[in-house]
Amino acid sequence: MQYRALFILFALCGIFLLACEDDDQPVCDDCEDELIDGEYNPTPYTLEFPNHLGQPILPADNPLTEEGILLGRMLFYDPILSADSTMSCISCHLQELAFTDGKAKSVGIQGIETPRSSMALINLVFVDSVFFWDGRSFTLEDQALLPIEAHDELNDSWENVENKLRRHNDYPQHFRAAFGIERKSEITSDLAVKAIAQFERTLISGNSKFDQVYLNEDRFTEEELFGEELFEVETAITLEHPGCTHCHSGVHFTNNAFENNGLDNPGSYEGFVDKGRGAVTGVLFDNGKFRVPTLRNIALTAPYMHDGRFATLDEVLEHYASGGHGAEFSNVNIRPFNLTEEEKQALIAYMNTFTDTTFLNNPAFKSPF
Repeated sequence: MQYRALFILFALCGIFLLACEDDDQPVCDDCEDELIDGEYNPTPYTLEFPNHLGQPILPADNPLTEEGILLGRMLFYDPILSADSTMSCISCHLQELAFTDGKAKSVGIQGIETPRSSMALINLVFVDSVFFWDGRSFTLEDQALLPIEAHDELNDSWENVENKLRRHNDYPQHFRAAFGIERKSEITSDLAVKAIAQFERTLISGNSKFDQVYLNEDRFTEEELFGEELFEVETAITLEHPGCTHCHSGVHFTNNAFENNGLDNPGSYEGFVDKGRGAVTGVLFDNGKFRVPTLRNIALTAPYMHDGRFATLDEVLEHYASGGHGAEFSNVNIRPFNLTEEEKQALIAYMNTFTDTTFLNNPAFKSPF
C-alpha cells in the first residue's frame, strides 16, 4: 500500500507539473499556429543577365534570395494551389514552350476555357509597366494572386490555399527560410506570391542566335539578313514593307504598350466582344487594345494573338499583309502591303533566330520535385 501511495503521489505531481508549463505556448488548432523550426538566414541572390538586355527592375520590398526563389519555384510547380490539386502554374506555362501552353485558350480545372491565350513568361524582370493582356495587374506579385481564385483557372480560395500550406510537412520551413516568419499562421497569400514573383524574375532569355549576332559572336545567313531588313522599320520602308519594329522594338521585341492590331472591325468602339485594355481603364478608345507581347522564342509560342486565332507565323504575316480588317481605330501602321513567299520565309527565318534553347532547357527553371 505504501508503494502504491507513493506511485499515486508521483503521478499527481507529474500531472501538476505538466499543467504548470509555460502558458505562452501556442494553442494548436489543426497545428496551423505552431512555431516553425529552422533557421532564418537568407542568402542574397545575384541575378545574372546579359548586359544588352538592360537593367532589371527589382522591388525593394521583395529582394531576391535563394530561399525565396526556391520556394517560388516549388509553388509554381505544385498543384496544391488548385482546388482539386490537379493543376499548377506550370499547367499553362510550360518551359519547353517558353512558358506558354500551346493552346489557343487555356483551360482550368473545371474544364472551362479562359477568354485568352496564355502569355509567355519571358524577361518579366525588365518590364516596368503592367501585366496580363489587358494590363490589369501593376506588379508580378499582384499578377500571381489572380489565377488561384479565377473560376476558369485554379478555382480555389487563398484562405484554403493558406490552410493547405500551413498544414504541409515542408512548406512552413521553406516560408520561414525565405521570409523569417515564426508561426505557421503567418503563411499568407502575400508571401506566397512574393516567392512566385521572385522565381518569375529569374526567367531570363538572352542567349538566342539573335543575341549572339548582336554581341558579334555569330552571323546571320543571307535569308536571315533579308528577314531582318524586312523586320526593321528603317530598312523595311525602302522595300515597300512597313516593318515590325513600330511595336516589336528593341532587344525585347516589344514596346510594352497596348495596341489595336486590326484583328476585328466591330463597327464601333462599343462593339468589341473582348474590350481588352478598355475593360480595365474604362476609356472608350482603349477598347480592342491588347498588350504587345515579346517575340522572344516566338517560334514556340503558337497559336498567336490574345485569343490564339492564328495557328502559324505564316497566318500572322498574312494578317498583317492584308492590313487587318480595316478598322479606323487600328494602329496607324496596320496597312496593306505586298508580301511575297520569299519575303515571308525570310521574316520567319529571322524570327526563328529569337529562339533561345538555353532558356528552354535551363535546369534552374525545371521542377524542383
